[in-house]
Amino acid sequence: MSAGASLGADVAAKIDVSRVETPIHITDLGALERNLKILRDVQDRAGCTIILALKGFAQWSTFPLVKKYLAGTTASSVAEARLGREEFGGQVHAYAPAWSDEDMREIVTLADHVVFNSPAQWQRFRALCAGRVECGLRVNPEHREVAVALYDPAAPCSRLGTPRANVTDVEGLDGLHFHTLCELGPDALERTLAAFEARFGDLIPGRKWVNFGGGHHITRPGYDVDHLVSIIEAFRARWNVDVFLEPGEAVALGTGVLVSTVLDTFHNGVDIAILDTSATAHMPDVLEMPYRPMIVGADEPGAKAHTYRLGGLTCLAGDVIGDYSFDRPLSPGDKLVFLDMTHYTMVKNTTFNGVRLPSIATHDPATGRIEISRRFGYRDYRDRLS
Repeated sequence: MSAGASLGADVAAKIDVSRVETPIHITDLGALERNLKILRDVQDRAGCTIILALKGFAQWSTFPLVKKYLAGTTASSVAEARLGREEFGGQVHAYAPAWSDEDMREIVTLADHVVFNSPAQWQRFRALCAGRVECGLRVNPEHREVAVALYDPAAPCSRLGTPRANVTDVEGLDGLHFHTLCELGPDALERTLAAFEARFGDLIPGRKWVNFGGGHHITRPGYDVDHLVSIIEAFRARWNVDVFLEPGEAVALGTGVLVSTVLDTFHNGVDIAILDTSATAHMPDVLEMPYRPMIVGADEPGAKAHTYRLGGLTCLAGDVIGDYSFDRPLSPGDKLVFLDMTHYTMVKNTTFNGVRLPSIATHDPATGRIEISRRFGYRDYRDRLS
């Protein structure tokens, strides 16, 4: 999330958070539609199909808008596939590192395309899928573009995708799938495609489609959309296949905020502020990536008069968001607005310590109205346990 972390200041400026309950995720519908128009433009010009990766953005209250622009969804589980089928419609694609017998019996009733991670899984479920879904194989081009190892699908010894040495027979497969990117531009895709075609080009003839996976930062300012379009056009011309892209982050990049309230402040070597949000429960990529989210009106430590270490409300010692400076001292009741908190936040929230999940809302820039579609409480914590 690092590349998109400074985005969304224009969105935050439009949203009046003075009276909103916290913690709360707010997605701006205008910013979301702006991204969707960019993606539609790529589809129209390049002749490809872009589908929403639910692993990155699954705020289904916005799906009536999203499906005006995108053709469907891609899922990594039965639950995501069912959400795509029931709440979005259109095409439903599915991929997981492995499918159980039970999962596959359900997946074939929900999905239009199923991608397998290994030839063994393909052979295991081939008969079940026959005549019901189109099938593909995820391949590993063994080409690296991602700097952070945790997010690199093509890292050495990766469990994701089949290397060329292990692919001996693609007879009966409808398509091939690769995914090597994370928050990257078309130049990285171009290099990946060269590696993919060098290793797997002999297997493309006879296939209906090739899926370029996710990680395409298409809606990021400065992304060279024309270059992407030319890459896709050239690939389709070379191989005469359909092309799919499945970004999740690019759909929601820079579209929303997470609003938090200061609960307490005190001093222990540094000034500390405890918030009603949590890094570990509400924005885990802060610890996993790691990265430093941007906050409206805040700066690097020491840059402004008052520096605080912002901590979450769980008992985890490492539940720390980071050190930030402000123009004035923080006090209980102050609201802090974290930028670009729509993608890979709601989908990764947990109820660790029983902390309340942030409410989910949308903002209509035409009216200024904030509509809360979901509030969470005790039963959401209780019902995930037994």
